[in-house]
Amino acid sequence: MPVTAKQVSELLGAMVRIESVTPWLIPTGSGEAKMAAFIANWLDGTGAEIEIVEVEPGRPNVLARLRGTGGGPTLCLNAHSDTVGYEGWPDDALEPRVDGDRMYGLGAADDKGGCAAAMLVLRSLAESGIRLRGDLLVACVADEEGISIGSERLAREGGIDAAIVIEPQPTHELVIEHQGFGWIDVITYGVAAHGCEPGVGVDAIVHLAEVITRLHRLDRTVFQRQPSLLNGRTVFHTGTVTGGTDYATYPSFAKVGIEVGTQPGEHLSDRVAEIEDIFVEVARNEPGFSGEVDIRLDREPFVARGQEALQDVVVKAMTTVLDREPKITGMNGWTDAALLQAAGIPTLLMGATGGNYHTAGEWASISELVRLCDILEHTARHFLA
Repeated sequence: MPVTAKQVSELLGAMVRIESVTPWLIPTGSGEAKMAAFIANWLDGTGAEIEIVEVEPGRPNVLARLRGTGGGPTLCLNAHSDTVGYEGWPDDALEPRVDGDRMYGLGAADDKGGCAAAMLVLRSLAESGIRLRGDLLVACVADEEGISIGSERLAREGGIDAAIVIEPQPTHELVIEHQGFGWIDVITYGVAAHGCEPGVGVDAIVHLAEVITRLHRLDRTVFQRQPSLLNGRTVFHTGTVTGGTDYATYPSFAKVGIEVGTQPGEHLSDRVAEIEDIFVEVARNEPGFSGEVDIRLDREPFVARGQEALQDVVVKAMTTVLDREPKITGMNGWTDAALLQAAGIPTLLMGATGGNYHTAGEWASISELVRLCDILEHTARHFLA
């Protein structure tokens, strides 16, 4: 029987109530252990082989394998069970609420909805009694909102012939590439001195402001004006800023944390070179300027390769369910699809519409999650037959 809106709402609501904030981002976050236990318990009785894999202490992946008769490929449905924090809506984030077609709650769209869809598809296939040759592997992984230790572990273990990563995305869109990104600290150094000694002090914060101004100009004049055809404008934004010691002292140190994207064919070294060019420009006008770049995280772009057989099946499934051909596209975010593809696993990305990701009032479309389940089940039935 097809997955229903009631099944989606009940399962997703139960998952939203479980706090699974990644401690990589929010040190007080609980991580994925309680969520993993819930997923394993919910899938118990389906006939799937269920394994909880500790990637790090208290940070598990849940792997549920519905075995086929043999001789077919293994298709992995990958979604992440962790979320970002919820400081902006502490009273409501873990209280799921349905309003019309929308389920509101932390992770409803990103990405507990993806986990729920994969779980519901596995159960539906198991209850249908159909015997497929290939295996369906549902992987609800840890830490995608952090540094993706879950999918890194999954990719290293191998044994997957093709993968679909589920992330919030309009149901009629099939993603075949997306941007990479870097988390970078841009640091400027000054000379500490009494605030009344301008001849001695060098203001690191003023120098950092000059760098940030030029980064903003680069964003407006290059990234905004030269978007990727599939992936849109290259991502750039500031995230954190620190510096100085007190009102009365020239600051000897200032730091801005930025997130910046890379398009397919680019590397983070291209962005670093642009920042270093900005350093040279600032130094011409600001005596005593000193700056450096500290790369905190570097993730390569995703470009699907070897996915043609899977894509043919997915496109047919989407066309059947949606009564329209899907849009083959890219996106300007980053997902674990890049890690799976980098490990040689042909990978596609799809999902269901949501909104207010990473902020108060996050929501997921229940009807689109129902359609996503239908698409994924059609795909599994044909790809694993």
